[in-house]
Amino acid sequence: MVPKLFASNVSPAVRSTLMTIKALGIDVEIIPVNMSIGEHLRPDYLKMNPMHTVPTLKDDECVIYDSHAINIYLIEKYQQNTDLYPRDAAKRAIVHQRLFLEAGIIFPRNADIVRSILKEGAKTVNKEKAAKVIEGYNFLETILETSEYAAGDKMTIADFSLVATVTSANVLVPIAANRYPKISEWITKMEQLPYYKEANAKTKKTTTPIHKRRQQLHWFVYRHD
Repeated sequence: MVPKLFASNVSPAVRSTLMTIKALGIDVEIIPVNMSIGEHLRPDYLKMNPMHTVPTLKDDECVIYDSHAINIYLIEKYQQNTDLYPRDAAKRAIVHQRLFLEAGIIFPRNADIVRSILKEGAKTVNKEKAAKVIEGYNFLETILETSEYAAGDKMTIADFSLVATVTSANVLVPIAANRYPKISEWITKMEQLPYYKEANAKTKKTTTPIHKRRQQLHWFVYRHD
């Protein structure tokens, strides 16, 4: 039986897992979850994932939620010998650190901005909140000054998580190429992946005022709320 991924590709977390699946060449059944009508809050979904987040992976009797855990699981089970998640302890620790950078700093700081717009009625991006996102960009820019990818000279699952979140964050807190040349080069490099456009396609810029982008902005709330 093929694994099932419950997903909504408006979520950066989902898109990181889709890139992992494509990179590994795994056959996975994608089951859409329409979060705008509350499918993630239905009893059957809550029984499977009490955190009511996406993505959720069901592989036989094993159920995993959180994209980072899912991506690691898919590699450990289906393709252990891959540079996407190196077996060397030191290299793997660096991958973990970069995943924590995304999960603990960049993603939640962007989520804070999105919540202020969707739930608190903000019509512009708060400067203090934007400054915290920019600090996250600065961390990543510094990392990329000394390596081709987020965790070294080879692409890893850390790149998938970071690029999905950073390109989404770019909608609210733009990444200027002259200020962040390394991030810009890295994004361009990731965009050349044959599966990138299909897996990470929900990050288009728009001239629509921020407070009217409700459908576009829901991705950051969906992972935590």
